Amino acid sequence: MVDILHRVGVKTPAPDKVYEALTTVDGLSSWWTGDTTGDGDVGGVLEFRFSAGYFHMKVIERKPSERVTWKVVEGPEEWVGTTIDWTLRQDGEYTIVLFKHEGWKEPAEFMHHCSTKWGSFLMSLKSLVETGEGAPAPRDVQISDWH
Repeated sequence: MVDILHRVGVKTPAPDKVYEALTTVDGLSSWWTGDTTGDGDVGGVLEFRFSAGYFHMKVIERKPSERVTWKVVEGPEEWVGTTIDWTLRQDGEYTIVLFKHEGWKEPAEFMHHCSTKWGSFLMSLKSLVETGEGAPAPRDVQISDWH
């Protein structure tokens, strides 16, 4: 198994705004994809739609201002069964976001694509919290025509 890992510092005095952006439909649709629906509570399922497909994530853990964890229950075959986890901690003026997309079976080309897109979307999350405006799909940075 292989994982996608990223670390991003978000300039904010407390992790509350980052946590809200990771746990509410309004927050998620403001940095990841504008087409977000579902239930962000533990046991709920969040649905994310993009032009190239969709993802359904079951919320398996939420610790206010500390951690959010999802299990991918529907979507591309390579994603189903993987886990997406955000750990938050404050470090001076920054909330540090440690991001993990865990459990990939192999580092296939699609995983490389997804790693780049996650980095792009994490910068959108940073922008949302710091400036009030993210770049969710379909306004995200286009890196290729992946189908």
